[in-house]
Amino acid sequence: MRPTRRPHADPAPRRPRRRGPRARTPLAALALAALAAACSRGEPATGYEVLARFPHDTSAYTQGLLYHDGVLYESTGRYGVSELRRVELESGRVLQRVRLPDDRFGEGLALLDGRLFQLTWESGVGYVYDAETLALLDSFTYTGEGWGLTTDGRSLIMSDGSDTIRFLDPQTFETVRTVAIRDNGAPLKDINELEYIGGVLYANIYRTDWIVRIDPEAGNVLDWTNMRGLLSARERTPYTDVLNGIAYDAENDRLFVTGKLWPTLFHVRLTSGATP
Repeated sequence: MRPTRRPHADPAPRRPRRRGPRARTPLAALALAALAAACSRGEPATGYEVLARFPHDTSAYTQGLLYHDGVLYESTGRYGVSELRRVELESGRVLQRVRLPDDRFGEGLALLDGRLFQLTWESGVGYVYDAETLALLDSFTYTGEGWGLTTDGRSLIMSDGSDTIRFLDPQTFETVRTVAIRDNGAPLKDINELEYIGGVLYANIYRTDWIVRIDPEAGNVLDWTNMRGLLSARERTPYTDVLNGIAYDAENDRLFVTGKLWPTLFHVRLTSGATP
């Protein structure tokens, strides 16, 4: 159910049509049904193991997350309070922040060649920052909605809520190619936050407890992780929202996940053989 009131510290943002806290549409049920059906067909599934827990700011409506040089970078959403942040992993303390204009809803985030790229939801505008200083360097435009963003080291990889991901040229921001995401031939929509790890695309499925792994070349879903129970019932409040946020520490082989307005960021390991 939708929270009856907002936290006192949260200025009243413009109400999102679909992406705000507790937003629900039939797509959520369809996504869950499709994934459940896929698992019932005997396709590979995975579980998870929690290795460590770190504090996470409960005012952060996490839309984009990445790890680089010992710190987290986070893009937060909601109109009027969206930010780009540099965050200390161990304490969850915000080391530096850049506020977006009040009419921009922050979304996916990627780091490539010393630059941070941040999407916005409905505006069709993205921002480019210097990764060291968070100074704004440039902006760019795109069609449709902005959801998740990551990189394979050459292209920016973008989701927009549909069953298609786009590969963008990081210099011109033109779409180089698109890939249709298919689960045993069926379109998989609501692909949200993205992380590219070892040649595989990890993605949150919006409004669900699922993380999927995708072949970014063919677009086939490789397997699923059911993250149900990651955040315990006692840690939840009327404002706690959905699972969203995947980051990878390549140097130490650590996978981090969190959620919108969650109090905790988790270091997890995916384990095989679990049943969703």
